[in-house]
Amino acid sequence: MIRAAIAGGTGYTGGELLRILLHHPETDVVSVLTTSADGKPVTSVHRDLIGDTDLCFGTELNDPDVLFLCLGHGLSREFIDTHSIGSGCRIIDLGNDFRLDADYAGRHFVYGLTESARGEIRSAGNIANPGCFATAIQLALLPLAANGLIRDEVHASAVTGSTGAGKKPGETTHFSYRDNNLSIYKLFSHQHLAEIRKNIGSISGSIPTVNFVPFRGDFTRGIFASVYTRAAGGMTEEAYVRLFEEYYSSSPSVFHSAEPVSLKEVVNTNKALLHAELHDGYIHISSVIDNLLKGAAGQAVQNMNLMFSLPEDCGLRLKPSAF
Repeated sequence: MIRAAIAGGTGYTGGELLRILLHHPETDVVSVLTTSADGKPVTSVHRDLIGDTDLCFGTELNDPDVLFLCLGHGLSREFIDTHSIGSGCRIIDLGNDFRLDADYAGRHFVYGLTESARGEIRSAGNIANPGCFATAIQLALLPLAANGLIRDEVHASAVTGSTGAGKKPGETTHFSYRDNNLSIYKLFSHQHLAEIRKNIGSISGSIPTVNFVPFRGDFTRGIFASVYTRAAGGMTEEAYVRLFEEYYSSSPSVFHSAEPVSLKEVVNTNKALLHAELHDGYIHISSVIDNLLKGAAGQAVQNMNLMFSLPEDCGLRLKPSAF
């Protein structure tokens, strides 16, 4: 059994990791770390886990094989500096500390977008889990990048649920603001842009211009991304669809749909669904994921599975909420 520890266990991603790992056939959760609820039962925060676990929050690592860091952005480095982590313990960071700066404290972090780096992830000691928007948008672009078909600016807009802002309440996450509302934020300047450009650039051979408009949605979870760029001359819609189907043919979690996609087909799962269409010289891709699963905790477990030579979808065959 893989001994797993979670740091930052009271937040949304920490809770999602617990829900997956407690029922994962190859893991044993040995500690859930937090300073805000030390000594309290995990179920005092994650009420849906009543009957599933008797774990209590604590501050000791308990010698894990893998450590998931579900901390606020910028806090993972501080955690590594202030805790004694065994040299054989693998770290999967769900924050943004190592997505661009991959080396720290003698550890190298592989950028863990599973569908673009399976080989590297299998042999990695540490993983920098991608951001949720970055995952949705890059999954729409990977088949194009791998075939040299990003030849113009990329335009992306995406709407996310309120859980994408984290558990700490703020003015724009308050129910009375979000309900029956839609708003733009971080226009053309979202923090996930840098990792998108870096990773897609490393695959395609040139760093693309990505124009990104993020929206706050009036729902709890999920990301719907609309991505398009100028199509290559002579490429038919059927050729693009074959490109997507072939690129993701070995993936247990990413699929091209022949029909338009919606959030309810992926929420509460580790799936990503894509739908490509050609329109007036542009290739448009719809991409839908659950921001807390494929965009965070689910992808982290998918990467853990690869690192420990398990089936990639082990513990991740989750049921969607279709209605």
